[in-house]
Amino acid sequence: MSDLHVVLKVADTEYVISAADVLHMESFAGATRVPGARSYVGGLVQIRGRVVPVVDLRVRFGLPSAEPTLDSRVIVVQRGGRTVGLLVDSAREVVNIAEGELRPPPEVMAEESAGFVRAVAKLGERLVMLVDVGRIIGEEQDHGI
Repeated sequence: MSDLHVVLKVADTEYVISAADVLHMESFAGATRVPGARSYVGGLVQIRGRVVPVVDLRVRFGLPSAEPTLDSRVIVVQRGGRTVGLLVDSAREVVNIAEGELRPPPEVMAEESAGFVRAVAKLGERLVMLVDVGRIIGEEQDHGI
């Protein structure tokens, strides 16, 4: 059984998330900062009439933040009734990845990635990592964002 995934880029690394978690993708023009929010919360944006918190995946993954470009996207995801935008460097591709092609990440990678990476898969010559959307957005719930 194949499953659709959205390919997203953060720094020079490609990740995938299940298309089932994605509501839509939007260009990113900036966000309204939220005082006291965690460093990886980029702020709030209004998308299609909804106010949505945005998580900067660069910062969430321990990388320095970067100025948005024309390729920057907010991927709006929904998980467990929560709607959050994920700020990524680019997202333009949807791919089919069969469940059997997803392999557990190497143990050291799983430890170093703070549990964000659930699996890895080969797409031709490319290696992509399946991120755990629930883990990425779950922590904000404890802090009111």
